[in-house]
Amino acid sequence: MAGPLVGMLHDEEVWFLSGAVAADPGTAFDPEEVSWALETIRKAFAAEGRWLHAELIEEANPGLAEALAAEGMTIVSRPPLLVVEPDGLVLPEFPEGVTASVITSPEEQDEANAVAADAYETDDTTNPFQPDPANGAAVLIRQNGVPVATAAWTAVADGVTEIAGVGTLHSHRRLGLGAIATAYATRQAFETGGATLAWLTPGDDGADRIYRRIGYEPKATAVHLGDPGGHLTDLR
Repeated sequence: MAGPLVGMLHDEEVWFLSGAVAADPGTAFDPEEVSWALETIRKAFAAEGRWLHAELIEEANPGLAEALAAEGMTIVSRPPLLVVEPDGLVLPEFPEGVTASVITSPEEQDEANAVAADAYETDDTTNPFQPDPANGAAVLIRQNGVPVATAAWTAVADGVTEIAGVGTLHSHRRLGLGAIATAYATRQAFETGGATLAWLTPGDDGADRIYRRIGYEPKATAVHLGDPGGHLTDLR
């Protein structure tokens, strides 16, 4: 922790698993601490060969994003932060031939990673297999036995989890499979991971509409920032 920020370095080198967040959401930060705090975290990330990005909640730390931008970070997007509780989740009907399952082996995780790589057109989406649902896990959607979509949830903390990594093969888009993957992953996070609240941020207006149809509702505004270069174009 450094002043108003916490830097989190993951053992895996996948870029989006490491980043910075606010140290004390909901508490006013000292503007004079921002410069040295950011420099401290930048040095720690550089020592590990990692690119630094940050995710904040606008309403929880007003002005912090702008303070980081003044120190050279780039504000990429301000998507709505959507949330859902178990009784508000809507699981779509499955079309004929479509099945959903929680990933239970490294081999199935490889299948999900291949779907994500196609969906995001990058190899940086590789996730390790996680056997304990409380620590996060993923689901795989198949159509006639072929993996076509995936979604994951993160480690559950204080009953809260993020739904992430939603992806559908390019050849199978606009069939409702992304909504099924998102809803099924959310339900499994509740039922097997022990979560009581799930949240996510949509990548675009189309995804926003899909998530709201399965029960997600806006709660706040997220802010995604990154240092110049790196994966700025991948932040949404």
